[in-house]
Amino acid sequence: MRIVVIGGTGLIGSQVVKRLGEHGHDAVPASPNSGVNTLTGEGVEEVLKGADVLVDVSNSPSFADDDVMNFFTTATTNLTKAAAEAGVGHYVALSIVGTDELPESGYLRAKVAQEKLIEESGLTYSIIRATQFFEFAGAIANSAERDGAVHLPHGGVQPIAASDVAAVVARTAATEPVNGVLEIGGPEEFTMDGWVRTVLTQRKDPREVIGDPQAQYFGTLLTGKQLVPNAGAQLQPTSLQDWLAAGN
Repeated sequence: MRIVVIGGTGLIGSQVVKRLGEHGHDAVPASPNSGVNTLTGEGVEEVLKGADVLVDVSNSPSFADDDVMNFFTTATTNLTKAAAEAGVGHYVALSIVGTDELPESGYLRAKVAQEKLIEESGLTYSIIRATQFFEFAGAIANSAERDGAVHLPHGGVQPIAASDVAAVVARTAATEPVNGVLEIGGPEEFTMDGWVRTVLTQRKDPREVIGDPQAQYFGTLLTGKQLVPNAGAQLQPTSLQDWLAAGN
């Protein structure tokens, strides 16, 4: 199949393209660097000609509330319109577990808006909601640092390896649409502060990680298990310790 991967040069997209190519598909990475701009619509119609599947794993360059909402609504509107006109048979989008559980987060509100546009587009689709990636632990710590310490909420998370996310996205793209939401997560549940503390300790990072009930995550308080996948989610095999042992 011809499968166009929007965001195909990023952390997840590049691995999706590689996996699809290894299984004999014509996987086409699309990004602004390749002349495809989903915000302006430039190159979108052209890259989708003859495509069987569209995979969207792109992300907003800015996480400011207005910017991220504009990115996901504008880009998704342009993509769904072009996909319908091109006769694309399957729209696959990567989203986040808990998007509809934390409405105070501008980023997650934008992901809800993206999902709604896809669901109402008339296209056959699969939305994959993933938990936080192991690879983001360092950036989360940096964003939460105050006076040399890392302040993070104590709410639950069930992080996942990016390679496992890419495997599910590629597999979903190559199979029949689910016309609904598929949730995926890692094999183990942590608290947000506990997860990041484990990673920093393994990396011999001296910063103290403090479980702070007032610390925010993407603009919202995280007090419970909003970011933990629901029962029935597809849990992936790579554990945090195995991921760290691989030198990450």
